[in-house]
Amino acid sequence: MECEFPTVNTDQAQMKDIFDKTKTIAIIGCSPDERKASNMVARYLKNAGFTIIPVYPKEETILGEKVYRSLSEIPCKIDMVDIFRKPEVIASVIDEAIARGDVYCVWTQLGLVNNEAAAKAQESGIKVVQSKCTKIEHRRL
Repeated sequence: MECEFPTVNTDQAQMKDIFDKTKTIAIIGCSPDERKASNMVARYLKNAGFTIIPVYPKEETILGEKVYRSLSEIPCKIDMVDIFRKPEVIASVIDEAIARGDVYCVWTQLGLVNNEAAAKAQESGIKVVQSKCTKIEHRRL
């Protein structure tokens, strides 16, 4: 898949509203490696008061939190899905988010865009932010 420019996105005022309404964030691709961006962002969000839920194929705990293998395994309500996976995986993550029925926002990190999947999420009533860092935007807003 070649790089896309986000055509489906949310403006700054809406991003602030998303953060205000978000309590629980599933971090898709949350690495146990403290040097990786996904771990640094998850740590920042946890320290900022959000409940984080790491989703990763290995490990039992990351940042002191139970790790799940997929969104569908998470037993509690999820407000935001923060994606640190390649663009070709975004569509399947969004499909899982839609199927859950409780996700308020899907957020893809810097450089990660899948406009087709983002449009599908929006059509399902889910807010979408693409190619922005939750840590940077939360700190800025």
